Amino acid sequence: MKEKVLITGVAGFIGFHLAKKLIQNGYEVIGLDNINDYYDSGLKYDRLEVLGISKDNALTLNCIAESGTYKDFKFIRMNLEDRKNLPELFAREKFNIVCNLAAQAGVRYSLENPEVYVDSNVVGFLNLLECCRHHKIRRLVYASSSSVYGQNKKVPFSTEDDVDHPISLYAATKKSNELMAYTYSHLYGFQTIGLRFFTVYGPWGRPDMAMFLFTDAISKGESIKVFNNGDLERDFTYVDDIVDGITSVIEKKIINNDEKYSLFNIGNSKPVKLLDFINQIEKELGKEAKKEMLPMQPGDVERTWADVSSLKEEFNYNPSTSIEEGVSKFVEWFKSYYN
Repeated sequence: MKEKVLITGVAGFIGFHLAKKLIQNGYEVIGLDNINDYYDSGLKYDRLEVLGISKDNALTLNCIAESGTYKDFKFIRMNLEDRKNLPELFAREKFNIVCNLAAQAGVRYSLENPEVYVDSNVVGFLNLLECCRHHKIRRLVYASSSSVYGQNKKVPFSTEDDVDHPISLYAATKKSNELMAYTYSHLYGFQTIGLRFFTVYGPWGRPDMAMFLFTDAISKGESIKVFNNGDLERDFTYVDDIVDGITSVIEKKIINNDEKYSLFNIGNSKPVKLLDFINQIEKELGKEAKKEMLPMQPGDVERTWADVSSLKEEFNYNPSTSIEEGVSKFVEWFKSYYN
């Protein structure tokens, strides 16, 4: 009998790629997403279309839609904070594993719209934990973020580092997820595994992320905003490497049998200077960027760098996509998708 996995945030960037991977690996997948309008919902519907779910079938709240492409994929439009329908979904579908990628994303947006972060990332996550508790879920894998490290100066960032000083509400909600997961693992005995993501990019990526913003502006001959005068470094991680890592966490049968709660960094572990990243996009587009040099943005950090040694040791995680290859694949998709 096939294992059944719930992926929340399935119309999102990483969730979409993970769903394809797990279906190919023989899992039965239920995808959940509320398809909010934080960024262009058309991109989310197009991702679902690739998974065999038409826009018409994705519009109705709390109604299961079957894929016309994959027999082992179904979709439901639902809010995580729905205390009536989410438990009913768990009772009906009897999941083996849950992968929570749903969240209100974006560091800067959290400065302007704090309430939606608490609703989705805290209330919604609590609702999910309650469902896992009452429906005997074996393992909950959930997305945390490198933003929890705040202005940590020690590099590379380790899960042993202090993360008690988040500098954005988004980071604070992700830190709260880790604390809540610890409590539920301790009290109710199911396994929770948090993955701190580091700057994921690639085809079908989010329009609010640097990769997309830079490529779009440069291709149109518009200026790009370069914060901290370009003196930034990011541990850019290609989406296929991220998905391979998540899949390994989901598929491993026994993980630290005595340890119900664990946290891992998931990144490339090779920080890239922002100006070098921009230069690579320029090469792929064959156009030079018009750079608007600006000071540091509130809530932002100068450098991210993941220590992924524990993820390598536990799950044989091995990110292998170079920045040159990854940027090339993104630009190729961007040109194709936007003609």
